Amino acid sequence: MGLIKGNFSFMQFSVEGQMPQAFTAFISNRIKGNSYREAHNATEEKRMGWVSLTDILDTDFKEASYALGDYLIFSLRIDRKQISPKLMKIRLMEEQRKFLTEHGQTRIGKAMNEGIKDRVRLELMSKIDPVPSFYDVLWAVGQNKVYFSSLSDKVADDFVELFKKTFSLNLVRILPQQHPAALKNKTQGNVATEDMSSIGREFLTWLWFKSEERNGRIALSKNEEVELHLLKREYAQGVVCSGLHTELIEGKEAIRQGKKVKEACMKLHFDQNEWEFNFKADTFYFQSMKMPVTDWTQTPEDPSASLLERIYLIENAVKTIDKIYESFLAVRFSVKWTENEKTKLSQWLKKTDKASA
Repeated sequence: MGLIKGNFSFMQFSVEGQMPQAFTAFISNRIKGNSYREAHNATEEKRMGWVSLTDILDTDFKEASYALGDYLIFSLRIDRKQISPKLMKIRLMEEQRKFLTEHGQTRIGKAMNEGIKDRVRLELMSKIDPVPSFYDVLWAVGQNKVYFSSLSDKVADDFVELFKKTFSLNLVRILPQQHPAALKNKTQGNVATEDMSSIGREFLTWLWFKSEERNGRIALSKNEEVELHLLKREYAQGVVCSGLHTELIEGKEAIRQGKKVKEACMKLHFDQNEWEFNFKADTFYFQSMKMPVTDWTQTPEDPSASLLERIYLIENAVKTIDKIYESFLAVRFSVKWTENEKTKLSQWLKKTDKASA
């Protein structure tokens, strides 16, 4: 599981709605009431529910608690059945021929044919074993925020649906356009709606420039800075660049042609820690986040210590990127952008020509 060990990929949601007063009892009843339940010989295509993060077979949360300090941790299990189109075609042809022979007919009416299709599908579904998938959920209750370990829109929609059914709370994806700092600029009339559509790509393109401006050092405040390097970049219209030479030639040429960075592999250094991950500009998804090496070890006396440390590291990386994004927005929608930053960007791009001459 990505939240417990290994690389972690995730999208982020904000939680909207009124939290109940008896929160602990409410969560206990709701999460257990919507936990995963087996269904033998079921004909449904999809079945889902909550299971323990640390023991996927524990659907009653008897052995493992879902509460960890200010966090709730559990997993979403989704079982899906999928019929092979070729198998469906063969079985349907067999049943159609059988029907024609038994009734002495040469053709089958539309309504009857649909009935045969449904019967064949249900028969096949009852015999197929479902394929289970598991997705980690990290709910930072005090922050009204959820981290979900999937980058699939289809899976995310299932998660949002079950979360609302379970907790009577709405989830809203945290996208670059809906970031609190972005909404603040929009509310204050600093930016038109259409200007926000590609703000994530503008940010990532600007981030490449800032990462080279001072050898990777980017200021978060007067007394705080991070070190960030872009190892690989993908641009709109499928341009992919990586390595030292491409950052001087192909990548900057793509920007001069009007393309913007839509995805990048980053190495982030902050507070004596180092993360590496792919970052998607349009969605602010984190993919394959490699955690810093820590000295924490799990012990029988404190089995949650390493997990809490990983949660801290995940949140620290996200908060750092958020701070950089906020500093970008503060410049992007101010007079500093036209008076100073755009000029620096142009000069940075021109360095390519000199370096490759």
